Amino acid sequence: MDIQLGIDPLYTSILEKIVLSMMIGILIGLEREHWRSDKKIFAGVRTFSITCIAGTLATFLADYIGMWILILSTLLVLFASASLIYLVNIIKEKSGLTTSIALFCTYLLGIIVAEGLYLIAIVTGLLMTFLLIEKKPLHSFAENLSEDDISSALKFLAVAFVLYPIVPEEPIYGIIRLKQAILIVVLVSFITFVSYVSLKKMGPKGGIPYSGFFGGFISSEATVAALAGLSKKGPLLKDSVHIGSILAVVSMIISNSIIAFIADPTMQTVTLMAPAFLVMGAVALVVVAFKWKKTITPKENIEIGSPFALGPAFKFGAVFTILLIVANFANEYGGAEGAYITALGGIVSSSAVTASVAALAFSGNLSAHTAAETAILAGLVSTLSKPFYIKISGSPEFFKTSLLSFLAIVFSGSITLLIWNFYIN
Repeated sequence: MDIQLGIDPLYTSILEKIVLSMMIGILIGLEREHWRSDKKIFAGVRTFSITCIAGTLATFLADYIGMWILILSTLLVLFASASLIYLVNIIKEKSGLTTSIALFCTYLLGIIVAEGLYLIAIVTGLLMTFLLIEKKPLHSFAENLSEDDISSALKFLAVAFVLYPIVPEEPIYGIIRLKQAILIVVLVSFITFVSYVSLKKMGPKGGIPYSGFFGGFISSEATVAALAGLSKKGPLLKDSVHIGSILAVVSMIISNSIIAFIADPTMQTVTLMAPAFLVMGAVALVVVAFKWKKTITPKENIEIGSPFALGPAFKFGAVFTILLIVANFANEYGGAEGAYITALGGIVSSSAVTASVAALAFSGNLSAHTAAETAILAGLVSTLSKPFYIKISGSPEFFKTSLLSFLAIVFSGSITLLIWNFYIN
């Protein structure tokens, strides 16, 4: 007779959930304990860990002894949170709701863990911890927001959470994908927000190079034109502006790769783009490293406007939609050669070209190979056009010193594209 010994899978599952709940509680509680040196803490690591575990246990037991245990536990945590609010705001005569609300949210995370939604619980726990850690920067950021910034933020939220969900999935006339265009608008606005926060946090010490890098995520063409104007202010700015302009190309490469992945989740397009973009990025970083050694970092910084401004994002979305239509018709009537024509759109926005051809590749209307080649050509066109922006906006000295750098990036990308095509064919 065979005797099989083992642990009941139910026990393993609940133990895993309890351990995960404890870890989430410890993560949030550690952040609360961090403030202990500055002020008295009424709920720390142990409280948050036990609260999260309580949510998991109450949800588990509800299936065996009834929902009353979950209701009772929820009321108990609510009472504890309310008591904490009373203690801090009334007895101690201070202000603050964060710890109390965080405690109750931690209890809810325990319930989510019990339901098996591990990823949601972990991501939410990380986001909560981030918001708690970034207290001072977030308060400083909020205090510096103008009425226009708040108005733009409301518009952004309306587009992201009202307009985007109600836009139909089906393409209009089989070509215009409004939902995808709105997603691109939201993406561009989010990149703008990230850039704005980074620049605010770094302050003037970030200097022109950081402004060029973060601004390049929004529009490398506009960033280079803005930086070129600074080169007229004095010879000391030339090298910093040079670095910032090259870093704008690096961020363009990163941004285009991300957009290609979003527009074509199969990763075929972005994979075929990788060799040329990696070489272009490497050459750009070599130029930056060479220039950085002899650069005096200035205090000037570039303002990129409202962090939630939708104007540039909608312009990008419009360009994306127009180029998508042009690329579709060019591909339909001119084949692969017709699709390559859209690469000239890199003069305006290489990201819009990349998004449009990658979307066509994902829908099956264009081969991934052609889409990748067109995206790379758009990046090359965009990089090659930047010296012309410098010629118009910048000093003659800056144009002369920067021209060779951009040509080197374009040359390396072109050679890599030719070699890669020969290899895969």
